[in-house]
Formats: sequence, C-alpha cells, structure tokens
Amino acid sequence: MNIAIASGKGGTGKTTVSVNLTSYLCRKQPAVLVDLDVEEPNAGLFLETEVVSKTITYKQIPVWNQASCTSCGFCARVCEFNAVIQIKDDILIFPELCHSCGACVGLCPANALVMESKEMGVITHSRDDNLEFVESRLNPGEEQAVPQIRETKSYLARNFNDSMLCIMDAPPGTSCPVVEVIRDADVVLFVAEPTPFGLHDLQLAVKAARSLGKEPAVIINRVGIGNEDTEKFCREQSLRVIARIPNDREIARSYSDGKLLFQEFPSVRSAMESIKGYLDESEKRFSTNQPKANQPKDRQEINP
Repeated sequence: MNIAIASGKGGTGKTTVSVNLTSYLCRKQPAVLVDLDVEEPNAGLFLETEVVSKTITYKQIPVWNQASCTSCGFCARVCEFNAVIQIKDDILIFPELCHSCGACVGLCPANALVMESKEMGVITHSRDDNLEFVESRLNPGEEQAVPQIRETKSYLARNFNDSMLCIMDAPPGTSCPVVEVIRDADVVLFVAEPTPFGLHDLQLAVKAARSLGKEPAVIINRVGIGNEDTEKFCREQSLRVIARIPNDREIARSYSDGKLLFQEFPSVRSAMESIKGYLDESEKRFSTNQPKANQPKDRQEINP
C-alpha cells in the first residue's frame, strides 16, 4: 500500500508526520519511507540509518547533429516546451526545459537528433532494522523534479515487493511534482495548519487530489493557532480529519533538535495511533479490492 503525505503549502509539518509515522509503524512491521521532496529532501535529518546503495539517475536529452540537419525547423515546431529552437540554420537545445518526450528525435525527417543521457540526481537507499529509507535528491541547477520522481518510483518498484508499506513524503504545493507523487497512491493524507493561508492551500490541494480520483484525509497540525475555518471546511467537504497535533513550543524545540516526537510527546503518539487506525481501515479496503493477479513478488536483494 502506497501512502502519500502531502500539503498544499510548505511548513505545515508534512515531513514531521512522515518521519514520525514511519518510525512509529516500524516498531512492529517493515516499512519504506521515501523522501520525494527532491529539491530539498530533509527527512534523513531525523533518522539514523546506514547507507545501502547510491544510484545516479539520468534523463534523456536530444543532441543535434549539424552535418545531417536540413534546417527544416520541424523539431522546433513540435517541441511543446520551447526546449528546441531554430535560429537561421542552427538548432539550439535547452536541456533545462526538455521533458525528454522524444518528439523532436522521433519526428526529425533527417534523423539529425539523437537522445543522450544526462545526469540529473541521485537516489540514496539506507536501512535501520525494519525501516528502509530512500532519499531522492535532484542535482543543483536542475529545473524539473518530475523525471527524478519517476526514476525514484521505478527504483521502488524494482527493489521492494508489493506487500511493503510505502510512505511517500511529497513535495509541498499543488504543482506537477505533487501530482506525480499522488497519482499512483492508494492513500493520500494532507497535513494542514488551521490558518487562513493554510486553509487556502488545503482547498487547492483537495481540488487537485479529487481531480485525480483520490479522496484525501486530513491531519491538522499546530492546533490552537489560527481559527476554526479549516475544521469547518473539512466538515463541509466531508473530509475526514484523522488526527490533530497541538501547537506546542516544546514540540517545536524537539523537532529543531532532530528528535522523533512520538517517543517524547503523548499527544503526537496519540496522533500516530489515530493515523495508523485509519491506515488499517484503508488496508482492509485496499486488500479486498486487489485482483488476484497483483500478488506480492519476491523481494530483490540490494547489494551495497
């Protein structure tokens, strides 16, 4: 079962919930935590894991062969992202804008373009007892997070069997990287804060999730600040609030020290228990709806 933990905005406590929930669950069952906030992954700051492997990721970028080119300009016309442009008889390629769709290469009548690999990031896999941690990190200067997220999801499919509980720490916001994370999730959880700004972005996030056919549940963090509008919105939209975490200076201090909060604060531990209860319900529904063909495959071993 794949669980996406997301938020409409940054700073709501998404990573806090992801790390503490995974660590809480790992006391009794194996689980995978995947940090897919590839532009600024930070879940690893709260974990003590041993590196198992590092995998360089690549994306495909077109390269122009001037000798074969007839300067027809068709490659520039078919590129929807302006990554390929024509200036007189020259073809310019902007790798940062390229989505690796291959249209320019496949449709070039002179075969003057070929796809070549370009390094874009790294996937670091580490482990501690029942906890498998996969951090996906985009190289500095790379413009697009979606290809890195796709490569990471492929890595998960190759290296973990279908029965493993996988918790995905999504990027903040409602843009393409978030959509890429939650589109295949079995459960979507939004972490929200009870402020006007937090409510505004929660509304956007819920709309995005529902457009993908997902019905999210909500975790409200920092209860006690702001107002009751977020709770009201959840009631009006029939969104289930599965946990509430209070606003507490001591919680913030422990978080700043990189500590796991559920071990120290009963209120956080109670929230993790509530989330686990919801996941148990979801797992029963998920197992019931799974076709027999989707039986778990054997886990592949990973060499350091």
